Amino acid sequence: MSNKAPALHETLRPSMGAAMGRIHRLWRSAINQAVGELGMTEARWAVLLHLVKVGEGCTQQVLADELAIEMPSLTRTLNQLQEQELIERRRDPADGRVHTLWFTPAGRQRVDDLAVHVAKVREQIYQGLSTEQLDAFAEVLLQMETNVRGMLNPGEASA
Repeated sequence: MSNKAPALHETLRPSMGAAMGRIHRLWRSAINQAVGELGMTEARWAVLLHLVKVGEGCTQQVLADELAIEMPSLTRTLNQLQEQELIERRRDPADGRVHTLWFTPAGRQRVDDLAVHVAKVREQIYQGLSTEQLDAFAEVLLQMETNVRGMLNPGEASA
């Protein structure tokens, strides 16, 4: 019988992936609570924030890939955001079948408002963690993502 304590990562049962999933759900719930006064659903704020990340002028497919969601789900949310006059779709001049996504002035303001709320949530979640810990954790997550993408798409060269 060994007195050796289990490795810390082994305490995350049933799996580290499950623990990451729990943190992800809790984090999103904290953001939902924080942005409640803005009247934003999770689907809508997630689309807006990811559009910031990938950049205006991206295609709907690029945004769907970034969000890891199916196109019909994204289309519904984009329709809602367009009805709220937060985004607009424009035909791609190079390919008229493709729509690119752009913020309206109201959409840019909403993103600015969201960013303030999300920054406060992030600050609270990061409490007690050093920059070095957060950087190391980010490095681990990015490597795990690369590994999983490689498993799922073995034919694609890694970036």
